[in-house]
Amino acid sequence: LGLLYQEYRDKSTRQEIETRRLQDSQTDPEESSPSEETPSEAEPTSTTESKAPPQISLLRNSNSRFNLWQDLPEIRSSGVLSILQPDEIKLQEAMFELVTSEASYYKSLNLLVSHFMENERLKKILHQSEAHILFSNVLDVMAVSERFLLDLEHRVEENIVISDVCDIVYQHTVNHFSVYITYVSNQTYQERAYKQLLQDKPAFRELISQLELDPKCKGLSFSSFLILPFQRITRLKLLVQNILKKVEEKSDRETTALDAHKELETVVKACNEGVRKMSRTEQMISIQKKLEFKIKSVPIISHSRWLLKQGELQQMNGPKTSRTLRTKKLFREIYLFLFNDLLVICRQIPGDKYQVFDSAPRGLLRVEELEDQGQSLANVFILRLLENADDREASYMLKASSQSEMKRWMISLAPNRRTKFVSFTSRLVDCPQIQCVHPYVAQQPDELSLELADVLNILDKTDDGWIFGERLHDQERGWFPSSMGEEILNPKIRAQNLKECFRVHKSDDSQRRKLGSRNRQ
Repeated sequence: LGLLYQEYRDKSTRQEIETRRLQDSQTDPEESSPSEETPSEAEPTSTTESKAPPQISLLRNSNSRFNLWQDLPEIRSSGVLSILQPDEIKLQEAMFELVTSEASYYKSLNLLVSHFMENERLKKILHQSEAHILFSNVLDVMAVSERFLLDLEHRVEENIVISDVCDIVYQHTVNHFSVYITYVSNQTYQERAYKQLLQDKPAFRELISQLELDPKCKGLSFSSFLILPFQRITRLKLLVQNILKKVEEKSDRETTALDAHKELETVVKACNEGVRKMSRTEQMISIQKKLEFKIKSVPIISHSRWLLKQGELQQMNGPKTSRTLRTKKLFREIYLFLFNDLLVICRQIPGDKYQVFDSAPRGLLRVEELEDQGQSLANVFILRLLENADDREASYMLKASSQSEMKRWMISLAPNRRTKFVSFTSRLVDCPQIQCVHPYVAQQPDELSLELADVLNILDKTDDGWIFGERLHDQERGWFPSSMGEEILNPKIRAQNLKECFRVHKSDDSQRRKLGSRNRQ
């Protein structure tokens, strides 16, 4: 707990990756990893002997080291490790990690406030409105974390063996965690304000650099502190999932874990929607200004519309029968804007403008890949509009710059088209899987940002190094470079991962199916 949350989180996820690597190399997934080994038996103590509850003060003892529950002196000396079953010890570790990580998170939040936000020099440099955008409601977030941590700490101190933590998570999520939605929804403006301040105010830039060099920050950037609340609310849901995988089925603890997970999922979704809504509105306004309609104008801006993919493709001129000709003159550039419910086909014109010459509802698009057509017609596919702007069927033969770009366009244009491998929602026993070993930030709307230790089903892959995946813990889909992950080769581990996911989402199967359908769209 001497670690800041950024360090704690990185250490925890790296450990998770190494544990999964070890499991993947074993023939029996039930074999324990070193971090989960049943400890050597301690001297048994009388279960009837009354013991004072251990004083494990996480909030006050900020210099204690990164511990496992079973390594605590109070636990070692109690003799309880000789009584508990290995599965119960694993559950205790999962619950303890939720508590200790909250203590580390609170420590980092406290540093963000005391070291940066309340710095007197920074207060003089920033206008009140700038400080408000930059730090938002972080004081509310920190107050909520402190209350949450105190309740968790009290629970840990009640008994040597932790009874439950998910009931506390549930209560705080329902009653207090809305502050996270407010903070995260401000993220777009926060990032923009920070970049603008760095650019426009040399005094701000110099002071932030000085503050970052303070040993308290341990080499971590100011921006890594600003993003803490969003990272924490997402991670908290995964920690509850980890507990849910370890509690006994049809028990009270499973019920509270499912309830807590459901409420956290609601908050995380609201946070994601808050961020997306801000950026999508501005993006749609920007696109609308660039479009000039050669056909009947289509209103682009809508509260329920957002961009899925945009980019340039080569359109083949002439009838289909000409496709066997080997000449680059067959193709001319066109530009596509694909929204969640609409396709707009354009040609780029001077002045960073686009002239729209066709469009179609996204639900009336079909794609077909052409194979074995030779080098000049490699990565070519046919796009059919069942009903275009002229209320008739139209076909376009389109050439992409690479195999991955062709597949990305085909999957985006026709989301219900069958992928190479099965999806999570098919409930089949096996499917290729990959775990993330390098974080990745999405660069395009059809890409998926990855966190360390994410596990994904592989739905499709390309020869030029891209994977279309479906993350198990939230069924979000998207493309990412294959170099970001390591394939899970052990079929037993893959089956175990799927089984655990089905269990996490079993309380609301219909909601899961709806979520999967929406992501395909």
